[in-house]
Amino acid sequence: MTEYSVLLPCVPRRLEQALPFAGLVRWTGAARLWQGQAMVMEPHQTFTGMAGAGFRVPTGFGVTLMPLRHPYEAALQARSVALATGEPVIAGFGPGSPAFQANIMGAPYARPLQAAREYVTAVRGLLDGETVEAAGPHYTFRGQLAPAAAPRVDVGLGVLRPGMARLAGEVADVVITWLTPPGYLRDVILPAVAEGAARAGRTSLPRVVAMVPAGLEQDGREGASPERLAVAGNAAHMQAPHYLDMLGRAGVDTGSGRLEDVARGVVETGAFAGGDLAQVVKGLRAYEEAGVDEIVLNTTAVHKLFGSRESLSDLSAILQAVTAP
Repeated sequence: MTEYSVLLPCVPRRLEQALPFAGLVRWTGAARLWQGQAMVMEPHQTFTGMAGAGFRVPTGFGVTLMPLRHPYEAALQARSVALATGEPVIAGFGPGSPAFQANIMGAPYARPLQAAREYVTAVRGLLDGETVEAAGPHYTFRGQLAPAAAPRVDVGLGVLRPGMARLAGEVADVVITWLTPPGYLRDVILPAVAEGAARAGRTSLPRVVAMVPAGLEQDGREGASPERLAVAGNAAHMQAPHYLDMLGRAGVDTGSGRLEDVARGVVETGAFAGGDLAQVVKGLRAYEEAGVDEIVLNTTAVHKLFGSRESLSDLSAILQAVTAP
C-alpha cells in the first residue's frame, strides 16, 4: 500500500514556522515529514529543533546536496537526527547541478554518477557500523562512526533520469524523485531501477518516493490555476537544464523556452496534481498505479501564494481523502 507524507512547504527562518507541519504528521495518517536542501536554516537542525520542542516524527531529507558535506559528516548528521527524534530517517542525497558543484567545489564532478556511487556507498557503510576505507577518485578517507543504538537510517538517491535510476537500483535503499510525471516513472524510471538492482544481484528493489507538487482550486483563491501553482512552486526547477531534460523525456514540450509552456506540460503529464479535491486525488492515484511506494505532498506553491494556514488546509484535506478506508 502506498504511503503518504508531507513536505515542509517553506524554508523556515524560525523553528515555530515548521512545527505545525510536524504536528500534522503526528496527528494524521502521514508517514513522515520531508524537507529538501535549504540554504537558510539547515534541515538537520530544523528536525532536531522540532524534536527538542516535543515534535518527534519520522523524517526524510529529499535531497541534500553532496558538495555541501563530506560523506562522514553526512552519515553523522543523519544518524544524529535519528537519535534526536527517536524515529527512522531517510537520508537522500544528490550531486546538484554542475553549476552548483562548480560554485561550491571549484569544478563540477568529472563523473557525477561515479561520485554518487562512492558517496552513497560510503554513507551506507558508515551507518552500518563498518570501518569505511574509501579510495575512489572523488572521496578518499578512512573512518567509522562511534557506536550508538539509533533508529534505522535509509540512504536515498535523488533520481531524475535513467542513469541515476540504474545506479540507485544498485546501491540505494530509496529512490527519490521530484516533479516526475507518473507515466515517466512507470515507463522509464522504475524499469531502470529494476535493471540496476538485477545488475547488482539484489533480491529486492529500493523503495520509490515521489515528491508531487499539489494544490487545490478553491473559492477565494483568485488565479490559483494548476499552471500558476506549478510555476509558483517549481519555477527554478522548470528552468534548470537537468529538469528540462527529464521533462522533455517525459513528453513535456520544452522547446519554446517559455516557463508558461513548460508549466502547461507539467500539468498535462500529471507531474502537478491540481484542480478540485477529486481531481487532485485522481492525479495522486496515478502515482500509486505507477508503482510508487511513498507519495510526498508538496504544497509549496499554496504556501507561497496564500500562506501557511491554506497550505495546512490543503494538506489536511488531501491526506484525509487519500488515507480514508
